[in-house]
Amino acid sequence: MTIIHPNAIVSKKANIGNNVIISPFAIVEDDVEIGNDSYIGPHAVVYNGARIGERVKINQGASIAHTPQDLKFGNEQSYFYIGDDTVIHEFVTLHRGTKETGFSSIGKNCLLMAYSHVAHDTTVGDNCILANGVQIAGHVTIENWVIIGGMTPVHQFCIVGQHAMVGGGFRVTQDVPPFILTAAEPLKFSGLNIIGLRRRGFSNDDILTLKKTYNYLYDNSLNISQAKKIITNELGENIFVKQVLEFLERSKRGLIGK
Repeated sequence: MTIIHPNAIVSKKANIGNNVIISPFAIVEDDVEIGNDSYIGPHAVVYNGARIGERVKINQGASIAHTPQDLKFGNEQSYFYIGDDTVIHEFVTLHRGTKETGFSSIGKNCLLMAYSHVAHDTTVGDNCILANGVQIAGHVTIENWVIIGGMTPVHQFCIVGQHAMVGGGFRVTQDVPPFILTAAEPLKFSGLNIIGLRRRGFSNDDILTLKKTYNYLYDNSLNISQAKKIITNELGENIFVKQVLEFLERSKRGLIGK
């Protein structure tokens, strides 16, 4: 049974699933979809264009699918998608897309801690964690299984590769390749995310192969083109190495250094 507190303001046009709880002083606008078994906390605002999956928990004061902070935005129709089982903590701000892409999105089973922000035209993958105060700019891609430490901003158009872990309090201004740890100022490659990969079932052989891959990629005697050629010839049959090579092809802002 869906429970809507009498002090909530919920549009009759909103599409609200079964067993949803909407708390006091929450606001839900017309063009909104909320999946089954979800929770909307007190003083949260769910704006037009929100598409919320099942079992999503949105805590107090969060702002979901608000107008993009982009001066070029012309009030065109756009969306913000939130995947199943994602938890959004207090005072998180999520802005829907512009005409460039039409949407922003967060995947399934993500955790967004207090005061984090996801801007327009940005995609966050599945199983990601954004710690307190993480600020994701517009047109950013965060791939699956990424963890970003507290108070870290990510520059517009950057890509953070899958299974990467970014330390807290740093700045992401270039692309972060997959499977690695990164820290320092300016942000630098700090080795393979070995603990994270082991927790997610990567074999020792795959971890060793990825370690060799990054030894070549961050070898100061090689440029990126030379490293890619060696990696392709020696290690390119490995599925995860192929993903690294594909990432390098997509990278536009250049890689973080060593």
